[in-house]
Amino acid sequence: MPSAKLKKKAQVSAEKPVKVKVLKVKALTGRYLVIVESPTKARTISKILGAKYDVISSMGHVVDLPTSKLAVDVEHDFLPQYRVIPGKEKVINQIKKLAKGKDIVYLATDPDREGEAISWHIKEKLIDTGVKFARVTFHEITESAIKEAIAAAGEIDQKKVEAQTARRVLDRIVGYNLSPLLWKKIARGLSAGRVQSVALKFIVDREEEIAKFIPVKTYSVEASFKYGDLLFNARLTKFKEGRSPIFATEEEARRCVEEIKASAYLVTDITTKESRRKPPAPFTTSLLQQDAYSRLHFSSKKTMFVAQKLYEGVDIKEESVGLITYMRTDSFYINPKAKTEGKEFIEKTFGKNYLADKDYGFKEKKGAQMAHEAIRPTSAWRLPSDIKQFLSEEEEKLYALIWSRFLAGLMQEAVFENTKVVISSNDAEFSADGKRLAFDGFLKVYGQNEEMTQLPSLANGANLELANLEIREHITKPPARYNDASLVKLMEEKGIGRPSTYAPTVSTLIDRSYIKRERAAFMPSELGIRVSRILAQSFEDVINEDFTAAMEEKLDKVEEGEVEWVKVLSEFFPAFKAKVDAVSAVAKKEVILAGKNCPKCGANLVVKWSRRGEFLSCEKFPECRYAESITTDVACPTCKDGKLVKRRNQRGQFFYGCSRFPECRFTSRWLPNIKKEGEEGEPKEGEVKSADLPASDNNQQT
Repeated sequence: MPSAKLKKKAQVSAEKPVKVKVLKVKALTGRYLVIVESPTKARTISKILGAKYDVISSMGHVVDLPTSKLAVDVEHDFLPQYRVIPGKEKVINQIKKLAKGKDIVYLATDPDREGEAISWHIKEKLIDTGVKFARVTFHEITESAIKEAIAAAGEIDQKKVEAQTARRVLDRIVGYNLSPLLWKKIARGLSAGRVQSVALKFIVDREEEIAKFIPVKTYSVEASFKYGDLLFNARLTKFKEGRSPIFATEEEARRCVEEIKASAYLVTDITTKESRRKPPAPFTTSLLQQDAYSRLHFSSKKTMFVAQKLYEGVDIKEESVGLITYMRTDSFYINPKAKTEGKEFIEKTFGKNYLADKDYGFKEKKGAQMAHEAIRPTSAWRLPSDIKQFLSEEEEKLYALIWSRFLAGLMQEAVFENTKVVISSNDAEFSADGKRLAFDGFLKVYGQNEEMTQLPSLANGANLELANLEIREHITKPPARYNDASLVKLMEEKGIGRPSTYAPTVSTLIDRSYIKRERAAFMPSELGIRVSRILAQSFEDVINEDFTAAMEEKLDKVEEGEVEWVKVLSEFFPAFKAKVDAVSAVAKKEVILAGKNCPKCGANLVVKWSRRGEFLSCEKFPECRYAESITTDVACPTCKDGKLVKRRNQRGQFFYGCSRFPECRFTSRWLPNIKKEGEEGEPKEGEVKSADLPASDNNQQT
């Protein structure tokens, strides 16, 4: 159980309060009170439970560590100094009023560590009301699930609370000790984090691999053969005795073509084999984000935002219901009742031959929370086409993806017929591959357009006419940059973070200007590269995948009751703090000369960074406060006199604006000379988007 010191009254800091909409207390008169985090979730559950239950939202966390200080007493068992989040006092007072006189207060926050911690914090704030508390958890917001959860109400899982406390304190200690080092060496306002810094390192390391990559050219030969009136292609697989069919130069490939073009060819072998493709595993958070990116082009953040709305509830005719189960999970488990319903739907809709005759086994990730379910629809009978009118376009697309993936996992394997034809001459051998879908199985609901290659009906010994020989050039490619799907996949494979942290980690890196999206892929900014290198050089034992993954395993053990959370931090902190102090003692700001002189005082201009990006500043700042933007080499298409400058507006969006702003107010979301014609969603070249205009001049010294 958490230390009694954790119950210490919150210290309220003078931070900017959040805006909170408070419900009218007089309108709520039920016998029981149910507390959830989200207003949408509260509305859905309220319609399910009826008049005896008052359901209200805490609007997320009610307490947290203040941002103005470390707020962790490292000398006394790492006591977190929680305080009421400014603006949430009204919410707490409202909940206290509603709790008085109630038979039971049900704490119904999300079924994970963070939800458990929110429930515990709310309980601590209401403890003086003398009411009876009960913890309820559910993985879908449907009438049966909610009522079953109420009937099976229990106690708060203190081990989950401790695991969340340990994570929050650990991340605060790492962030608040590493960030000042970045301030000393680069610029104030920068941040470092235990998980985000490792994800950034992945992106920076990949960029370095790409920069070092040396492409290699090779050449191959392809043939077109004619059989009757039909043409089909084949690739050269053997050339003379012991000679490779892959050529280092185009000249070698041409000599090969000259030698074999006059040959006679015949079919020497035909092999037909059956292959089966198993359905993909049910959706976990990571797999949902990966597939939503690949199929729907949704970012991780967008996927989770839309999934949250589907989970919390949608009004369908006169019913309010959650359409999917809880979307933060790393488990493949499917509720037996849901599995039975899904099988009934498949049999009645597609036929018994589409129903899987076995349960597919999927290996659970180490540390997966088996109490959770995979992400699935709350009813297989709720077809996407039937409820399309009640959903936004994005909601309908994501729901259809989740619905079809769930059904696919209960269906038969897809069966393919693969044919390989060997065509030979005296000096060469070619191979042609054919592929035919024999039975679609799960692809009936979860297929994508897949190219099938149909070969003519050939027989061994058949003579073929050579129609054409073509030389193909191949250039090796560097490793691809990470995108939303591949980065989340890597984080999961390496054990970096947990389902609830994947999307926020990516968003934080973008918001901090450490990375940017370039044609859907992540590229590190110059600032991101510098931050990553500084952290990797000084804290290679902390900012690495092995340490972060090991720490996640320790947090899992805290939740399982195998280790005390204070012990985990006690083992980590002393050596970490000693390293921080040693590095900080010799840290000096790195100066990058811009190769230009200050027009005001003649001193050197240096490159500096702020939250809005790079800029040039006089090295004598603050004595001389001259600063200017770093321009591109692209002339402003409106005034022709200025050059475009990369800036960032108050919403965190990057855009290009004229260096003569405010005299010239041209803005664009991309550089006109690198625009790709026909890219969906991009305005025409030179179009001004008023929403992207900066609220003030970015050239001011930060």
